[in-house]
Amino acid sequence: MTAIILYVAVIGSIAAWWLSRQRLMAKPWLEIGAAGETPGTGASEIPPAKLGLWVFLAVVGALLTLFVSAYLMRMHMSHDWRSLPTPPMLWFNTVLLLLSSLGLHRAQIAARIGWRHGIEIGLIAGGLSALAFLAGQYLAWQQVMEEGFGVATNPSSSFFYLITAVHGLHLAGGLLALGKTAYRTARGADLAQLRLGVELCATYLHFLLVAWIALFGLLLHG
Repeated sequence: MTAIILYVAVIGSIAAWWLSRQRLMAKPWLEIGAAGETPGTGASEIPPAKLGLWVFLAVVGALLTLFVSAYLMRMHMSHDWRSLPTPPMLWFNTVLLLLSSLGLHRAQIAARIGWRHGIEIGLIAGGLSALAFLAGQYLAWQQVMEEGFGVATNPSSSFFYLITAVHGLHLAGGLLALGKTAYRTARGADLAQLRLGVELCATYLHFLLVAWIALFGLLLHG
C-alpha cells in the first residue's frame, strides 16, 4: 500500500508540474497585441503521441506497482511461501535488455543529427537484443520448472510467471512499434517523423528497462 501511495504522489506531482506550465488560468482575450496576431501562451507544445505514451506509461507503472504491493503482502501473509531460486538466465537477460535500451539510445542520437544509417543500426540492435531477452525469459521459465516450481506450485512461483509474462507482453508490444519505425526508416520516411517515432520507442524501452530492474530486484528479494 505504501508503494501505491508513493507512486500516486509522484505521478500527481509530475501532472501538477506539467499543468502549471500550460497556463490554464490565462485569459487570451486580455492579451495585448495587434489584431490578427496570436500571442504565445507559453505552454509547452507536446505532440499528442508523446503525451499519449506518457499516459500509457503511467497506467503501466500503476499496474506494476500493484503487482509489487501484492507480491510483498502475499510473501508475509502466511507460511506457505517458498523462496524461488533465482534462474541464472535472468542476469544475462538483464544485460540483454540493457543493450536493447542502449541501441535505442544510439538510434535516438542518430535521429537528432539526421544519420539514417545510424538510426537503422540502432533500431536493429535494440530490436534483436529485445527479442533475445524474450527468448531468454522463456529459458528462465524452463530453469524454474526444472527446479520443480510450476505455475501453481507455490505463491512465489505464480508471481514469478505472472510478473515476467506481463513485462514480456509489454515488451512484445514495444517491438511491434519498433518494427514499424524500422520499416518507415527503410522506406525513407520524413526525418522529422522518424525522430518522433524513434524517441517514443526509446522512451518505452528505457521505461521497461527500469521496470525490469525493479521487478528483478523484487524477485531476488523474495
